[in-house]
Amino acid sequence: MKPLGPKVVALGGGHGLYASLSALRRVTDRLTAVVTVADDGGSSGRLRRELGVLPPGDLRMALAALCGDDEWGQTWRDVVQHRFRSEGDLKDHAVGNLLIVALWELLGGDEPGSTVAGLDWVGRLLGAHGRVLPMAAVPMDIVAQVRGADPDRPAEVTRVKGQVACAKTPGAVLGVSLVPADPPACPEALAAVEDADWIVFGPGSWFTSVLPHLKVPALARALTAARARRVVALNLAPQPGETDDFSPQTHLEVLQAHAPDLRVDVVLADGGVVDDPDALDKAVQALGGRLVLADVAADDGSPRHEPARLAQAFVQIFSE
Repeated sequence: MKPLGPKVVALGGGHGLYASLSALRRVTDRLTAVVTVADDGGSSGRLRRELGVLPPGDLRMALAALCGDDEWGQTWRDVVQHRFRSEGDLKDHAVGNLLIVALWELLGGDEPGSTVAGLDWVGRLLGAHGRVLPMAAVPMDIVAQVRGADPDRPAEVTRVKGQVACAKTPGAVLGVSLVPADPPACPEALAAVEDADWIVFGPGSWFTSVLPHLKVPALARALTAARARRVVALNLAPQPGETDDFSPQTHLEVLQAHAPDLRVDVVLADGGVVDDPDALDKAVQALGGRLVLADVAADDGSPRHEPARLAQAFVQIFSE
């Protein structure tokens, strides 16, 4: 029997979490994704507004990332990611979003545990190599403090509400908070964090996918107190509209500002995109960790992680 691998909890949302899960499922059989639930745009936003449910899109993407490479896994990955191409009410709805919400309704809607049970059922259908959990039990909104959102008042700091608006806002995002400010954390997510060997932050949209986990008070306390070691996987490029002109070390400085008590053991970055390794290493040391530089980028030149290379980097980190 092959080793099960370390117990790993990966935090994030969207394409960044998809990348880390696509790599981590090759490394361990004990993998849990804890996913942000603040999306207010597209199919997720429409379902959230109409039915009052958690936005399912980032949860769906995490489940798709955990599908295996066999015919079953790849077929179901394509099914849940498929979007309807109509001009009617179904336009751009993702099949997986509808499937998740249908299971939530069938399993009891607001009944305790029905949200997680629905995600577990979808995971079983997909043959997912891991478990997907929401970071909180209720939908929430991200509020960003932005300097220069109004081009005519570049020094003014204003509040921008909503994940889509925060991701696209002009100006510099200074920090984020949540509404409600103290949402109930998902109990299963807290238990997974407490039991983990490793916790992985990123890659992903820094202000709208990674940092929100640290603004759920109960989850932030669990992440800070956990016995697990912590890895931060940095992005390959700044995200337009959210982290324009951010250096790799700026990402870490913002992380420290949002969670000053969080200890980081390892920071993983691609050496090909780090212009100042010494400055980055200094920022990593300020968080209490060590810097690992590895070749994890795709060959096509896009700011996208290559799953097999990222998996190998995680293997190296976990083994040390």
